[in-house]
Amino acid sequence: MALETLLFKVKTAISNSFDSVPPKLLKKKPSFKSKQNVGVLAFEIAGVMSKLLHLWQSLSDATIIRIRNDAVTLEGVRKIISNDESFLLGLACAEFAESLRLLANSVTRLSHRCDDPTLQSFHWVFLEFADSGRDPHGWALSGPKETEAKLKKMERYVTVTATLYREMEELSVLESGLRKALNHSNVGSENNEGSLVGKEQKIYELQQKIFWQKQEVKDLKDRSLWSRSFDSVVILLVRFSFSVLARIKVVFGIGHCVPCLSRSLSTSATVYPSDQNPTSCHEFVSGGFFESNSKLLKPPPSTLGAAALALHYANLIIVMEKMIKSPHLVGVDARDDLYAMLPISIRSALRVRLKGVGFCASDPVLAGEWRDALGRILGWLSPLAHNMIKWQSERSFEHQNLVPKTNVLLLQTLFFANKEKTEAAITELLVGLNYIWRFEREMTAKALFQCSNFNGSLNLQKPT
Repeated sequence: MALETLLFKVKTAISNSFDSVPPKLLKKKPSFKSKQNVGVLAFEIAGVMSKLLHLWQSLSDATIIRIRNDAVTLEGVRKIISNDESFLLGLACAEFAESLRLLANSVTRLSHRCDDPTLQSFHWVFLEFADSGRDPHGWALSGPKETEAKLKKMERYVTVTATLYREMEELSVLESGLRKALNHSNVGSENNEGSLVGKEQKIYELQQKIFWQKQEVKDLKDRSLWSRSFDSVVILLVRFSFSVLARIKVVFGIGHCVPCLSRSLSTSATVYPSDQNPTSCHEFVSGGFFESNSKLLKPPPSTLGAAALALHYANLIIVMEKMIKSPHLVGVDARDDLYAMLPISIRSALRVRLKGVGFCASDPVLAGEWRDALGRILGWLSPLAHNMIKWQSERSFEHQNLVPKTNVLLLQTLFFANKEKTEAAITELLVGLNYIWRFEREMTAKALFQCSNFNGSLNLQKPT
């Protein structure tokens, strides 16, 4: 009975520690004028910081040089999207601007919780800076040293806050385990007195782990975003948002840029689209920076993006790529499934292309030529398809709070691809796949037939 009483007291004390609220906190009225800490919103804020940091890193000299020298010169981009470098760089600029606009909207929502009325006006000041370059509060970071210091501070906050999340999860698991242990102890006290000593020891060990885990969580809260005020956190986000926008303008040569940022960028990494192109980034500011960029990202009617087929065609191309690499492994069912994926427009084009094609596919030379042709098409088409999958998966609902792991841009996908040209390439792949698939089947059937005849001839030659 004494042991049962002890267990009951332990359970009651722990339950009270989970659920109770100190009386002083209940009596205290909330003060809207006092600075409040971000608390549980620390995890959302850390997500915004992570994305801002990734966007900043995506605008580094090395990445911009890669975009200029590699992304816009991809063979697939040139073939089915555009060979106008200024237009392609405009798309890259627009995507960076759109990513920043979405992040700025998150900063705006957080700024409404600030005590400082200047921070509460972030949205309008940010738009003014985007359109005219005016920075009345001097929010853009003043130079490389200050930028580096703020960068490291945000990285530290993100890392510690992520650790806090994991440790709080661990604490929750431990507390749940203690509750279960206490419940099992009550059941054991009724059925088996002899096992209570071992259960009491387990409960004691769990209590010790919870105690130290709570200390760890408390320390992390003190060092992470959790214990910072909204004003101190939002000013970091605000200043970095201004600096990212300034960086975009410097990199793409738009409007009036912050001089110190311009000096910090190597000349080779700066991109200045041609003045001869009417869709040049230089003209974005006249129509409203973010509005103009958003319009540029709207796909034209002739593209796969406008037809909502970009992701479907990407999957289709990847399926064909696997079949072309191993046509001998493709069964009739897989071939039928592939045909079921085809939209009406490609089915019609395929029927036209296959008209007059004979049923025999036994020419090894022609089969080799088809393999070479399919390899060349996949060489420039497949990267766009794989990029489409990467781009989409990183922006899916399940991953929207995670930082993208690649720097794939929309211009490197099938989103802006010309629908007619893409379907022509896919149709060509299907025609070639049809031939080499039939060739592999005929060669396999011929080999089996010859093997059967050979075995039969052996049987006839056996003495009776």
